[in-house]
Amino acid sequence: MALHFTSEQRLFDDGVLERSFTLGEIPGILWTPGSASAPAPLILLGHPPLGLHKMYPRLVARARHASADGFAAATIELPGSGDRPRWAAAEQARADLRRAMEAGGPVSDEIIDALILPLVDKAVPEWQAALDALLSLPEIGGPVGYSGGVISIGVRLAVVEPRIVAAGFFAGSFVPRALFEEARQVTIPLHVLLQWDDEGNDRQAALDLFDAFGSKEKSLHAHMGGHTGVPPFAGDAAAQFFTRHLK
Repeated sequence: MALHFTSEQRLFDDGVLERSFTLGEIPGILWTPGSASAPAPLILLGHPPLGLHKMYPRLVARARHASADGFAAATIELPGSGDRPRWAAAEQARADLRRAMEAGGPVSDEIIDALILPLVDKAVPEWQAALDALLSLPEIGGPVGYSGGVISIGVRLAVVEPRIVAAGFFAGSFVPRALFEEARQVTIPLHVLLQWDDEGNDRQAALDLFDAFGSKEKSLHAHMGGHTGVPPFAGDAAAQFFTRHLK
């Protein structure tokens, strides 16, 4: 798939260059530092399937932090999200999840599998195609990191994509049991962020997943508060992690 830039603009007074692109039918955004002279290491910005437009304020803030540290950052629209074609199975799985949570009961393995596994199967090859295209640009070098959620997508990428050398995960989404097996195959350095009182996340499952990771270097950063209550300073620790492993 060929990457085509569709727009570009300079952001803020730090000169970050933001370019929207399409990769086949997949929309995405690339941010590169304003002062880069050599090819920049790349951080892939993962996000929940809420659509790039809705996630943009948080994504651009993360990209700006990455650029300040000398990294390029990029993201793509997930399957079935944003302006991409609706995906009937995913819509059904989300409806089943809403019903289960409104009923106050536990979310079954069947619902989690239906919600997450097809998304991982579709999204991971798209991320790899994006990586192929981005690394062919002269302003992008290596190495590559992955930052964010959906954590199951990050787990699969960490297993199958050797160009990703470090990952920062957000433990805030459901994880199918099959992904716990894949987590044991993850060996790259990990920085895992957990909100202790996350209303939509099974804390024990997140702890079990962290325990399952096969990485020799892995750190868990837990903060009090709900899903959106991540403290501002949490980004500083993540930035130090990526600087250590990508520079």
